[in-house]
Amino acid sequence: QLQASGGGLVQTGGSLRVSCAASGPTFRPYTVAWFRQAPGKEREFVAAIRSSSTTHYTDSVKGRFTISRDNARSMVSLEMNSLKPEDTAVYYCAATRTGILSTISLAGSYAYWGQGTQVTVSS
Repeated sequence: QLQASGGGLVQTGGSLRVSCAASGPTFRPYTVAWFRQAPGKEREFVAAIRSSSTTHYTDSVKGRFTISRDNARSMVSLEMNSLKPEDTAVYYCAATRTGILSTISLAGSYAYWGQGTQVTVSS
């Protein structure tokens, strides 16, 4: 089970951190990702971190967002800096045991999903 938290309202250029806490079996082997969905748009990949702590980002957030994991706490965080209005969305965390690079950005690759947390960036 995944529990997302930490969303909120921030002005353009501000920062937010969203976190995903996992419960259940051992967290360490899982690839964990963040996706987001804006109103009227499809869910899109944001970032992922594999069990090796290798990270992957969509181009639009590179240099602004940082994904990290704390296996001891079974938690993955997404630090978001220099936020833009186009970052406004519901952010979902997701987890999978596979973590295959070629499919890491596909929502269908993830078996476990959190409930989502709203991030709103005002202009």
